Amino acid sequence: MSQQAVNGVSCRGKVLTVENMNPNVKRVEYAVRGPIVQRAVQIEKELREGVKKPFTEVIKANIGDAQAMGQRPITFFRQVLVLCSYPELLEDNKFPEDAKKRARRILDACGGHSIGAYSASQGIECIRQDVARYIERRDGGIPSNPDNIYLSTGASDAIVTILKLLVCGEGRDRTGVMISIPQYPLYSAALADLAAVQINYYLDEDNCWSLNVAELKRALNEAKQHCKPRVLCIINPGNPTGQVQSRQCIEDVIQFAKEEHLFLMADEVYQDNVYAEGCKFHSFKKVLFEMGPEYSSTVEMASFHSTSKCYMGECGFRGGYMEVINMDPEVKAQLTKLVSVRLCPPVPGQALLDLVVNPPQPDEPSYTLFTKERTAVLATLAEKARLTEEIFNEVPGITCNPVQGAMYTFPRITLPQKAIDKAKAEGKVPDMFYCMKLLEEEGICLVPGSGFGQKDGTFHFRMTILPPTEKLKVVLQKIRDFHLRFTNEFS
Repeated sequence: MSQQAVNGVSCRGKVLTVENMNPNVKRVEYAVRGPIVQRAVQIEKELREGVKKPFTEVIKANIGDAQAMGQRPITFFRQVLVLCSYPELLEDNKFPEDAKKRARRILDACGGHSIGAYSASQGIECIRQDVARYIERRDGGIPSNPDNIYLSTGASDAIVTILKLLVCGEGRDRTGVMISIPQYPLYSAALADLAAVQINYYLDEDNCWSLNVAELKRALNEAKQHCKPRVLCIINPGNPTGQVQSRQCIEDVIQFAKEEHLFLMADEVYQDNVYAEGCKFHSFKKVLFEMGPEYSSTVEMASFHSTSKCYMGECGFRGGYMEVINMDPEVKAQLTKLVSVRLCPPVPGQALLDLVVNPPQPDEPSYTLFTKERTAVLATLAEKARLTEEIFNEVPGITCNPVQGAMYTFPRITLPQKAIDKAKAEGKVPDMFYCMKLLEEEGICLVPGSGFGQKDGTFHFRMTILPPTEKLKVVLQKIRDFHLRFTNEFS
């Protein structure tokens, strides 16, 4: 490295450069907050500075952030969190007794009766007990052991932690991880960071994005030529595709995982977001145990849930948990050691999770309002899911599968060849070119399908259904007008 003296002080290059930094980090991509979103932030700044645009605001439909889109927090959750944050308010008669009772119980479990204190690394014990009871109720009485529950910083943190445990080997023995395409980019990003091998299996767009075991077998057999497949990741309800898996499909997946000796990761953060007639959420754990001891005592699995989605939408508190099933006790000890390095998940997030898994009961004063708010949020989302599908399918060149669950739609868009050529000439992926043009002309921020993965020759975008109904109608109309204009311009 060249070394010079400037004013008598020796100068060297930077210790850390893009050339000598961790190469895995450079391979990480996260489309949900990628270049389009960065441009959207710039445009917002330009609007504030008085730059004239053909729109007055940027509508960010790129990320599942319910409260940023105007969803109101659940009253009971916020009351308890306020009481935990400022315990002097426990003397205030404005707060219902059940909220005070929950707050006292949480504070009693905290060091120094304060949510500002560290907790146990696995999470506060009484909250883990509440999570286990919640899982038992959800799954019709199938036992859940609090020792198998790990509280986490959102579900993402727990997913990355489990992947860390699973990745090993070199060359053809390197761990392969099966992920659905389209996928949530957390998975591809984490695998790039860990230098694991990503194994793509494709969801069937022509059958409502369903999962097909024959496709899992194809992907697995191809991957065996260059890595060691050890993990199968499932997102149910689906992100970005919004499908809800049938019970039979889940059974088939569990059987496949057992036959192929794979560790199952079940991402179930949208478990309350099921809208379509005839669809029902079945947890992988419940189906596993109903299949009998041949499966329930052997298949290794981790399932994940979060406070960020469903009716809660409390993304910023970063609350979540995972339950591990049939994990080798020695590995579990290593997992506990690994989470202890980070000390503990945010305690306010743990407190919030406790309220999600232990909400007001019918004999408590907050029950009526809580039930009314929860029902209203889910009913509105169901209506918006229906509306989105209906309006998109009226637009020539856009096809949209039913949004059975979750909070996104992933429509397929037909792009004229001239647009594809123009995009390539500009060094852009065609659906990125489309989404960037939509942002510049209409102020709507979506994520191109290429950020989630898609079959070659197909193009999509992901849009959340979270904007308020009236604003969503405007967004859908603007996308419709833009698509027709875009098609016309490049045909």
